[in-house]
Amino acid sequence: MIAIPAIDLRDGACVQLVGGAYDRERVRVNDPVAQALRFRDAGFERLHVVDLDAATERGSNRGVVEALLALGGIEIQVGGGIRTVADAGGLLAKGAAAVVVGTRALEAPELLQELTAEHPHRVILALDVREREVLTRGWRSGTGRSVFEVLDGLTTTPLAGVLVTAVHVEGTMSGVDRTLYADLVSRTRHPIHASGGVGSADDLALLQALGIHAVVIGMALYTGALDAAAIAKTYGASRPLKGRS
Repeated sequence: MIAIPAIDLRDGACVQLVGGAYDRERVRVNDPVAQALRFRDAGFERLHVVDLDAATERGSNRGVVEALLALGGIEIQVGGGIRTVADAGGLLAKGAAAVVVGTRALEAPELLQELTAEHPHRVILALDVREREVLTRGWRSGTGRSVFEVLDGLTTTPLAGVLVTAVHVEGTMSGVDRTLYADLVSRTRHPIHASGGVGSADDLALLQALGIHAVVIGMALYTGALDAAAIAKTYGASRPLKGRS
């Protein structure tokens, strides 16, 4: 299992929100590039970058994203506001190891098929889940579909992975949803990336034991609940995404 620090972009800064709510911002780092370098220097080999403003149609942090992609020495998977094949292709051309798509891929399934046909194993599908229901549009809209129903329709899609965020514990550091992730690993062949609730090394050990492929960590790293260098040493490295087929 690889641990991937989160770089969530809002108004040009790197932030951490509790429960994804814009009015519950707990952490703000004004220089996202400097933060990315700190994670790289700690030993992490991949970052998870999301443009929150683009994802919620509040604006764009494209300049910051491109500055992060230009760093070198670390793989970056990028999400937020990717709505066309051209959007994805542009980010991959600028150095992204993978693109992360959520709402748009669910609302327009043909887009996901086009993306994965054009860029097999370079697309991560993001599913935001509350009590097993998939949410869209920045966790504001319910779909009435379970995460398992969505995954059952993607058995042959050449994804790089599926990022499942447990919204009900996101940003709380209260522990991961063990049952959710155990069920996911048993129900799909796709590599599962977990997010939400990580607050201790025990949470990481549990996810690894369940067979989780990757875990995106935010709040626990930013608040110091987890030591970045120690986590990177244990979980920071894996086979690169680039060049997978």
